[in-house]
Amino acid sequence: MNKDELRERMTTFAVRIVKMVDSMPQTTAGLAIARQIVRSGTSPSANYRAACLAKSDKDFINKLKMVEEELDETSHWLDIIMRSNMMNTSRLQPLSQECNELLNIIAKSIITTKTRMVADEQAKSKN
Repeated sequence: MNKDELRERMTTFAVRIVKMVDSMPQTTAGLAIARQIVRSGTSPSANYRAACLAKSDKDFINKLKMVEEELDETSHWLDIIMRSNMMNTSRLQPLSQECNELLNIIAKSIITTKTRMVADEQAKSKN
């Protein structure tokens, strides 16, 4: 998957979160969790876009770490929503799966970039 495809996938995920939040129950808990998940669920898209404009590998990794943290938080809130039966689990399961897939992609991207940085450093030290 290239960066443009992942950017689109992140944006689509954010839109799905927004639509889910708009259909959450208007209870005290529903409103409180809605405010949390709309922030954590939409920020990966913006932070990934920022990562694509990173000035260095270290900057790229730092920005991807923010994406990773926000996706992890979103996964947490989706789990809370499902466990509390706040919304239909069958409706949320595909969204939760997408969140976890995105989280895995970002985690692997961080590892790949770190591995490449180490290899680049080793190559420089040999010269």
